[in-house]
Amino acid sequence: MGSCYEHLSAEERGVVMAMKARECSARAIAQVLGRSPSTISRELRRNGFRAPAERHVLGRPPVCGGYDAVRAGKRARRLRRRRRGWRKLSPAGWLWREVCGLLAQRLSPEQVAGKLRRQHPDEPAWHVSHETIYTAIYAMPRGELRRQVIALLRQHKCARRPRGQGSNRRGQMKDLPSIHIRPPEAQERLFPGHWEGDLIVGARNQSAVGTLVDRHSLFLMLVKIDDMTSTGVLESFSRTFGDLPKEAIKTLTYDQGKEMAQYRRLEERTGLRVYFADPHSPWQRGICENTNGLLRQYLPKGTDLSIYTQRELDAIAWEMNNRPRKTLEFASPAEVFFKHFPAETMELMRGAFGP
Repeated sequence: MGSCYEHLSAEERGVVMAMKARECSARAIAQVLGRSPSTISRELRRNGFRAPAERHVLGRPPVCGGYDAVRAGKRARRLRRRRRGWRKLSPAGWLWREVCGLLAQRLSPEQVAGKLRRQHPDEPAWHVSHETIYTAIYAMPRGELRRQVIALLRQHKCARRPRGQGSNRRGQMKDLPSIHIRPPEAQERLFPGHWEGDLIVGARNQSAVGTLVDRHSLFLMLVKIDDMTSTGVLESFSRTFGDLPKEAIKTLTYDQGKEMAQYRRLEERTGLRVYFADPHSPWQRGICENTNGLLRQYLPKGTDLSIYTQRELDAIAWEMNNRPRKTLEFASPAEVFFKHFPAETMELMRGAFGP
């Protein structure tokens, strides 16, 4: 039996018909033909064969549908000529143009699928799964058009590379408040105000942008870091959290990088309670890690991040905050975050964190 599947030939179908007439089993036929038993069983099932029923007590003949090799061959040839099903996401169709337009707005295929379904809940013609979108993109023939469409995806390659397991070279601190003593409300994500934080590092580790993500709403704040020392991070984070109402400042979960060495002063200035994840455990801050991956669409690896102004970073964050997100049932982080605050507070925050 080979590793590649081939259709049964006319001669093989003749052997199947002859051996079934002698009531041989599918396994015995497969052994003679050098085929898989499942291949023979599938051939019999597809072409109407039924095993004989037990004879009736009155001696009536069994009810049986035999295997006909000629009929089976005709059916196989007919199915080979049959036209494949209609492609819902054809490159020449209107839905494809709509999908490409949303991908050009930096939405992922999953977000595109969710947004279309949310905007047109009663129109199945608009509904397409993210797997169908990926399949349509990667099934395109090689050429400039295929490269242009793949460039709309956040990851421009067909396969993902595993994350490196390198050691943390930023140093470690002792006696840090552990994530394991973090309040239960921070873990449950029922209300805003519980944040995860990190730094995105630029070319040659000489520039960085701070990322702060609300665990409840996925609301994002980007912070320009002028100085990558602990003092620079302290000043930048203090300034950013200072624009938030007190009810939106509860906890901050961070990794054990030395840029947070002055976390106690940050707590004193802002009212936050800072907790630290275990070493080499990025999944404990999975929301921030995922957000950092999405941000690489705007802030690619190997670029100098010092060229971005705070206003430009606010514009990027605002675009991210207005994307539909699957975990929010395709509502946007801004919708979910702002609905928890009074109208006057909401307007002040929109002015501070809007584009």
